[in-house]
Amino acid sequence: MARSVFVLLHRWAGLTVAAFLFVAGLTGAVISWDHELDDWLNPHLHEVASRGTAISSLDLVRQFEARETRARVVYFNTAAEPGEALDLFVMPRVDPATGQLAVLGYNQVFLDPVSGAEIGRREWGQAWPITRETLISFLYKLHFSLHLPAMWGEDRWGVWLMGIVAIVWTIDGFVGFYLTLPVRKAAKPDRAASPRPSGRDWWKRWKPAWKVKTSGSAYRINFDLHRAASLWTFALLFLLAFTAFSLNLYREVFLPLMSSISRVTPDPSFTRPMVSPLKPIEPSASFADILEAAQAEGQRRGWSEPVGALAYNPFQGFYTARYFQPGDDHGAAGVGPAAVYFDGADAKVIGDRQPWIGTAADLFVQAQFPVHSGRILGLPGRILISLMGLVVAMLSVTGVVIWWRKRAARVSVRRKAAPRPSARPIPAE
Repeated sequence: MARSVFVLLHRWAGLTVAAFLFVAGLTGAVISWDHELDDWLNPHLHEVASRGTAISSLDLVRQFEARETRARVVYFNTAAEPGEALDLFVMPRVDPATGQLAVLGYNQVFLDPVSGAEIGRREWGQAWPITRETLISFLYKLHFSLHLPAMWGEDRWGVWLMGIVAIVWTIDGFVGFYLTLPVRKAAKPDRAASPRPSGRDWWKRWKPAWKVKTSGSAYRINFDLHRAASLWTFALLFLLAFTAFSLNLYREVFLPLMSSISRVTPDPSFTRPMVSPLKPIEPSASFADILEAAQAEGQRRGWSEPVGALAYNPFQGFYTARYFQPGDDHGAAGVGPAAVYFDGADAKVIGDRQPWIGTAADLFVQAQFPVHSGRILGLPGRILISLMGLVVAMLSVTGVVIWWRKRAARVSVRRKAAPRPSARPIPAE
């Protein structure tokens, strides 16, 4: 009885999330290489031919904001790699004439670090139209949000939906694992109960579940592939499902859950109140002030990495300085660079994030995105996660095929078992 319930649970949970996981799997396989693919597709944005002494990134930011008064720079690297453009992420400022946010049509700008010339701009994550310049970022956002539009003043519906899908996927993974285990044979009424099988006998009965019988029918191969691939990759599938849940429902579920188990050191994004986008907090400290303070703080702590990027959050009024060598902000192994947070009013330190330092909950929280993306292991991890994306898509398809074939078989059996209508009697003359 219990097994039949689990069969139904696995069937309908799997069908519910299959389409979502198919999309997430294929997009995940691609976005493991988002930077490399974007560079390849858009060399006109990322590569520059000019050589020479680079202009200070701070000066480039000032020059851009001086000529584009409707935009506010919120993130930039402090130095571009040789031959690479410097890209700035921007947000619209409030238009004083209307009291509404200015319509920019872009959120990323590319500058020649030597000449200071603007070489391009785009809307990162744009849903439509999909162009060569926005394709990779479109897939990136599709992966975790499905590009669902904002409704009732909330723009996280897609993120929440994919978080719920991840929860269902996590639970269903254990249900599916249970269903691969050998069924214990029941004793016949006229015989004594058979002795409990030894470990060797039990493994002998479970062993076929780990194999694909390539000589079988197409349906048998499909079924074996679904079951065997799930078993061989079970641990990785669980990590992908759990981290997908933790990332998409981070504020709503994951962080409160972790806080109830162990002490989590919050960063300012969780302790500072959020203001309306129409009333952003204007900082008294400039990017130049923060860079100077961040360099001094890094030296005081004995860090060898330079300040690699600066960011400002206008809705909570604080800066973030990240420490890394040029080019190490993506794809490097570990849990990401160190960061120090500064108050936008007086440039004082208000918090930090140090890799592999903190409480048990802090370390667990730090590992979520690096594990999900494979970046915790560097290049080998990214290759593995890319392959796992294809596995997830394959399991979604094979699972639907199994359901469809079994459904067709059940329908055929019901039709054959249904009583045929009696022949129409011949009327008497």
